[in-house]
Amino acid sequence: MAGKLTETDLKPVAGGGLLDRRLLLKGGMVLASAQAAGSLSAAETKNAAPLDPADPPWLHHTGGPFTTYGLPSRYEKYVIRNIGGNRTPSGDGVSWTPLEDLAGIVTPSGLHFERHHDGVPDIDPTLHRLVIHGLVGKPLEFTVEDLLRYPMQSRFLFIECGGNSNAGWHSEPIQRPVGAFHGLVSCSEWTGVPLSILLDEAGVDATASWVIAEGADAGLLNVSLPLSKLAADAMLGLYQNGERLRPENGYPLRLIVPGWEGITNVKWLRRLHVTDQPAMTRNETAKYTELLPSGKARMFTFVMDAKSLITSPSPGQKMYGPNIYEIRGLAWSGRGRIAKVEVSADGGKTWAEAHLQEPVMAHCFTRFRAPWAWDGKPSILKSRATDETGYVQPERDVLVKERGREGYFHYNAIVSWAVDEDGEITHVYA
Repeated sequence: MAGKLTETDLKPVAGGGLLDRRLLLKGGMVLASAQAAGSLSAAETKNAAPLDPADPPWLHHTGGPFTTYGLPSRYEKYVIRNIGGNRTPSGDGVSWTPLEDLAGIVTPSGLHFERHHDGVPDIDPTLHRLVIHGLVGKPLEFTVEDLLRYPMQSRFLFIECGGNSNAGWHSEPIQRPVGAFHGLVSCSEWTGVPLSILLDEAGVDATASWVIAEGADAGLLNVSLPLSKLAADAMLGLYQNGERLRPENGYPLRLIVPGWEGITNVKWLRRLHVTDQPAMTRNETAKYTELLPSGKARMFTFVMDAKSLITSPSPGQKMYGPNIYEIRGLAWSGRGRIAKVEVSADGGKTWAEAHLQEPVMAHCFTRFRAPWAWDGKPSILKSRATDETGYVQPERDVLVKERGREGYFHYNAIVSWAVDEDGEITHVYA
């Protein structure tokens, strides 16, 4: 009978009590889950008079009116971006996506992480122009209205800042909720014009091999990108999750470069200069370049390697006693699809394969789940992603040995959460 557990179902397939992922497919199965340390509903009702769940007050009066633009429930007001403390008056700073509070693969547009170098420009779309020039047969200039008339495509794609998770390079593990540590990554449905159409229209010269993309923010942020990548699968993003881009996400036009670090997905795009060499701008020399132990430097490391995170249980949450819990998390790779995610409850001594929640798409968030029979004893949880190219997410000591401690970008090591006997969860290096 569907949903009925057998003794075989509850037999661990790996150390620490990890159970077979197929257990999750049993209909009617109910699993415990870690809970936020402070319940939002409890915070809202702490001093309120108790209500009868069988006869709540909203059954006795007419509800609210129509609205021209829907907003989240007031009871979800704590699900917000965490704004970084290092922001400056000039508008340089970040805000993190609260990964631990979300489900599915799509990040709401209003919770998509932010990285701005000179603040968010207030751009009138009727005055904005995109120029394609340089080594082309016919330089082109487009209004936003022009671009809206071109054929479009839609793709579910993650964007991750190259500096996401960089606190992992620190000698001591940082203690923050998942989103405030790893939340410079989000995933959306992006809709726009394949850039190859416009490049073909401009007639790219045979000697061209690079494109300098420039934004319309006050700092005119610009980066050099290989022409081959832009022609292969880049797009000019005009819509995010079905609506026009939000200002902080690049309105009215941004570059979308699937699987590549966030800085390459230039927001407020105004210029594409086709050339035969990189410009060696600030964001590919002073920044986004890392000194290795060998003395050489990593440059133009565009691809975001495979990565996974357990979002529940995770720091800021708590487990309440021995039970069968569901381990939940996210995985993604700039190299393509996630092939598998493995989880460990004994610090990496043994691993069990997690269930991948459909759909599983290239360059997109993939949700994973695994059942865990926690016996109430101290445990260390890990997840490890493998993508379709065979790339395996590395342990932290392996990554540090390879890259040294002078790095800041592209941290994708396996993350470890320690669960103590009281159900408290902390970040550890293990």
